[in-house]
Amino acid sequence: MTERPAQRTPNRQLAALIAEAGFSNAGLARRVDQLGLEHGLDLRYDKTSVTRWLRGQQPRGTTPALIAEVFTRRLGRRLTAQDLGLDACAPVYAGLEFAASPDEAVDIVGGLWRKDSGSHAELRKIAFTPAGLVVPSRDWLIGRADEKVARVEVPVRIPAQGRPATPGIPAQLAPSRRRVPAERAPGQKVTGGDLAALRSVGELFRSLDDRYGGGHARQALVRYLEHELEPMLRGTYGEQTGRRLFAAAADLTRLAGWTSYDIAAHGLAQRYFVQALRLSQAAGDRAYGSYVLVTMSRQAVYLGHGREAVQLARVAQQGVGTSAPPVVQTLLHAAEARAHGLLGEVRACTASLVRAERALETARPGDDVPHWARFFDEAQLADEFGHCHRDLQQFRAAAQHAERSLQLRAPVYARSRLFCRVVLATARLGLGELDQACQLAAEAAGQAAEMRSVRATEYVRDFERRLEPYRDAAPVRGYRDRVAALG
Repeated sequence: MTERPAQRTPNRQLAALIAEAGFSNAGLARRVDQLGLEHGLDLRYDKTSVTRWLRGQQPRGTTPALIAEVFTRRLGRRLTAQDLGLDACAPVYAGLEFAASPDEAVDIVGGLWRKDSGSHAELRKIAFTPAGLVVPSRDWLIGRADEKVARVEVPVRIPAQGRPATPGIPAQLAPSRRRVPAERAPGQKVTGGDLAALRSVGELFRSLDDRYGGGHARQALVRYLEHELEPMLRGTYGEQTGRRLFAAAADLTRLAGWTSYDIAAHGLAQRYFVQALRLSQAAGDRAYGSYVLVTMSRQAVYLGHGREAVQLARVAQQGVGTSAPPVVQTLLHAAEARAHGLLGEVRACTASLVRAERALETARPGDDVPHWARFFDEAQLADEFGHCHRDLQQFRAAAQHAERSLQLRAPVYARSRLFCRVVLATARLGLGELDQACQLAAEAAGQAAEMRSVRATEYVRDFERRLEPYRDAAPVRGYRDRVAALG
């Protein structure tokens, strides 16, 4: 790889960190190459490359950010290219930073919103990286609460074209042009009506997502975040209003991530979840932070990263302790169960399911349940049981719980019902009931065709892969005819 002409000043910062990390030159080069492969980069550095860096040469492209990430993983603290004595560049980990302050968090998430609301399809192609889960979850768990979020007097900040608003914001998240809506300019006072509107917007988009899939209104949500929510966050507000504003921002950002996850924009979703986690810290809401971590755990399960999913669920439990309402405790234990189920860990999965069931049994009418946790009821818990038993190939139990969930689940949760119907179809297939399995799956396929949800489509495809050993059977041919008729 071509390097810039050598500088004459040896890089003592890099040398000190290599010594602290205990790397050899060859070992550092190998780790940079491996990290590059995670992002589709064929770098091929060696010990000679590291020797040149130590002599003062500057690696090009995204390599400084990759080197910084290698040291971040090794030393357990966030390091930038500048900390290594290297030139700053656009980091491949942009958006995965856990901001040091509420203002920085607004800068980072605002950059995501602005970039995502435009025609920047490359943002939706960013890869999910399991390693990007470690630092944010740790920083949330051990981080100190923000002492102050109030903003009394804030000047309008308009980033220059092609540059971030502040030196710490990645260039690829900076907008090509900053648009300040005429209806609300940064610096205006945030009111109680603004907060009520944010809650209503969240309920609206959540309902659309549940019924029709994340692809239907995701872009409208992101544009709302850019044009309405970001100016509020840059407005003026007192401490109490500010905490509530950051709580709403966390919730809507998590929802933007959830809808991105549903259309398989997994790297973008991961970044939204990380930023929602940071915004929940600014809100002072540990319980919501645990919910964001559970969301991240569910995405990790979906993508097959079971060990990371277990760790995220456990961090969520540690972070909230025993103070959360029973329904929230249920949600946390169910998330861990799903991760153990994916890994085939029968005893651990069963133990987590038992804890979830017992927690829900202690819930009482009139409990103060956060609005975001009210969806988790007996129908949802039965759904969790069904998924876990399916993954453990305990098909009779999976069928029983999936049937119960479908009986209890309200029609407004159309996508969740679709998922559960596919779980039931899979269980019936596992029990040798081919006719029923194909009938259920055909119903699910018809529903998936009406949604903009990659997850819904993937559930159906997963079932179809399981049908392969029976492809010549009459029920399977009938199923395929029905699906083909859907177009």
